Amino acid sequence: MSTPHTALEAVTRRRFLASGWPWRAVAYMLTTGPVAALVAVPMVLLGLPWAILLRRVVTWDDPPLASLAFLLLGGGLLVVGLGPLVAVPTAALERRRLGLVDTRPVRSSHRPAPGSDPVGWLRVRYTEAATWRALCYAILLVGAVPVWYGAVLILLVVVAVAVAGPFLVDGHSAVSLGVGTVTTVSDALPWALFGITLLPAVPYLLAATAGAHAAAARLLLSATTGTDLRAELTAVERSRVRLVDAFEAERRRIERDLHDGAQQRLVSLTLQLGLARVDLPGDSPAAQAVAGAHEQAKLLMAELRELIHGIRPQTLTELGLPGALRELADQAPLPVRVRVDLPARPPPGVESVAYFAAAEALTNVFKHSRATTAGVTAAEEDGDLIVEILDDGRGGADPALGTGLTGLADRVAVADGRMLLSSPPGGPTLIRVEIPCRPSDQFE
Repeated sequence: MSTPHTALEAVTRRRFLASGWPWRAVAYMLTTGPVAALVAVPMVLLGLPWAILLRRVVTWDDPPLASLAFLLLGGGLLVVGLGPLVAVPTAALERRRLGLVDTRPVRSSHRPAPGSDPVGWLRVRYTEAATWRALCYAILLVGAVPVWYGAVLILLVVVAVAVAGPFLVDGHSAVSLGVGTVTTVSDALPWALFGITLLPAVPYLLAATAGAHAAAARLLLSATTGTDLRAELTAVERSRVRLVDAFEAERRRIERDLHDGAQQRLVSLTLQLGLARVDLPGDSPAAQAVAGAHEQAKLLMAELRELIHGIRPQTLTELGLPGALRELADQAPLPVRVRVDLPARPPPGVESVAYFAAAEALTNVFKHSRATTAGVTAAEEDGDLIVEILDDGRGGADPALGTGLTGLADRVAVADGRMLLSSPPGGPTLIRVEIPCRPSDQFE
């Protein structure tokens, strides 16, 4: 049989009384009193307008309705406005105390908040559900737990008095047992036997009480499975955004190194070969070799220029997405209309994905669609960069028939975007790319 992890699990085991769980439950309940008393002071002060309101309603000395509304609203504003400042540290303390009767790991569902920025800390704490669950727990700790523990304490006192009844009576004064009174030892003996019978159940009662309290605390103060999943997805999202930005930075570094390093050296080599070609006699073997090397160097320079352009076009870096899309249209073998309506320049990673998505889509149009015209539009809608490529070709585009559209969709998915395709037989074909226009530090 597995080891119990909570007091509620432990009470179902046969060796419960011989284990340390009863003492752990007692320790949990004994430490609950000071914590509840400590939290009660600020919470009672915050709820003081409600206490005054309750007194006026009970006595009903014909108070003005305006004053009742003011007390009701004022108490609510105090509890909601200042209650989280008490509830958040209380929740942190209670998560630590849970270890007494619950050995399972417990993790806070609060998001990380900037500790050096009080305004940022308050903004994060007041906008998350975990804070308000902690406030509900603090109210329960101050209002319901004392009543609950008080009832258990009264029952324990009754059992203790019943057991000690024969020693308390002196034949003259009566001893109250809560459900009756006794004045002689003979009257007290049945109650004492009944109390002794109940004594083995006391540890179970304490463990069940502490376990139920701990279960309620875990429910309100611990991260749930859904919270864990959201936290993991947020971590994955942050990681993906960082990877996209790192990839874009590495792309720019490679483009810059090729443009400023290898291309410049190749230009210098081409010039030197050209000068050497002029100085050599035209009919000499050396001149023919240098001429061949010169031509190859010029071809290599053209290929390198195309490679640099494919890594990251200089126009995209200097003029942004509008200029780069218009350059694509100018180089197209068919008329391409370009319309760009962006209030601000998108982040570099988003801009790069949008450009290459448009470039790849237009390449598919030129190769396969038999279109006579095409159009590219870029706009921002609800925080997303929307790029649409429309052509009047034959339609029937199907991602399953080739890797072009699949690769385009994969490229967009890396930036947490999506690609939509409409291509009925006979056309037209519309490719819509939606990319969240989000800087990399959004999740921080």
